[in-house]
Amino acid sequence: MRFELDKMLIDDILFYMENQDGDFLIDTQEGCVIDTNNCEDDYDEEPDFDDDKFINLPEWSSADGYRLMEHFAAGLKKPVLREELSRALNRNRGVFRAFRDVLAQYPETEKQWYNFKDREMKNEVIVWYNSLREEWGLEPIGIEPEDNTDLVQEDFVIKEQTLENKEQRSENSDKNSVCFIAETAGGELAGTVSAEINGDCLQVNILEVKSEFRGMGIGKTLLEKITEKADKEKLEVTIDLPVESDFFTRTLHLENFKPYTQRFVRKND
Repeated sequence: MRFELDKMLIDDILFYMENQDGDFLIDTQEGCVIDTNNCEDDYDEEPDFDDDKFINLPEWSSADGYRLMEHFAAGLKKPVLREELSRALNRNRGVFRAFRDVLAQYPETEKQWYNFKDREMKNEVIVWYNSLREEWGLEPIGIEPEDNTDLVQEDFVIKEQTLENKEQRSENSDKNSVCFIAETAGGELAGTVSAEINGDCLQVNILEVKSEFRGMGIGKTLLEKITEKADKEKLEVTIDLPVESDFFTRTLHLENFKPYTQRFVRKND
């Protein structure tokens, strides 16, 4: 029953998860999705769908799709657009079509929606697959970061800002701060990375991407800007990663970061 979850199979699963008009299963031996009502040409003889080699796709209903739209709309910073999407979601019928129609008027946000939706549904597939791997006695897998460099360069502007004195450094400090920001074509802030140079070390203290822009490769691009800066100055780079951001460790490994220390914190609640 074990099977590998490659990119092609993930894409197939995502496509059929939203298809409410068929009865689909995964053929674990072939590593593909089949339509049980139309698969005569795929097999030499009629398959037994009760066989362990066939398993159900991850559950995904229209209610799940609705909650995903709600979550996306709630995270938007533009009050007018958020209100328009809220009205679309509160209709008695035609909610999905109304939601798409509103987004069609805002191409930049529409692209954000499809990236957000794709990322969240992939996460659902990974959670489902990891539950199977747990049954098989295997370690869970994570999601490989996607290369969205072209998308970032096309839709976002990366700017360097020098953070002199002020809040970022004290009068007696020899630290220099560097910062890169990502902005949309309309000038909206999408993400920030800042670091302090102290001796031969560049310490990243902020790496943040707004929720509605996550999963688009902005964090990876901002990190690359910092490492390019460090390479020119021949500095090593350190970064503290919050526990809840563990998914970002794959990006760090791809950028040749290695775990160095573990920080344990006891909070005084």
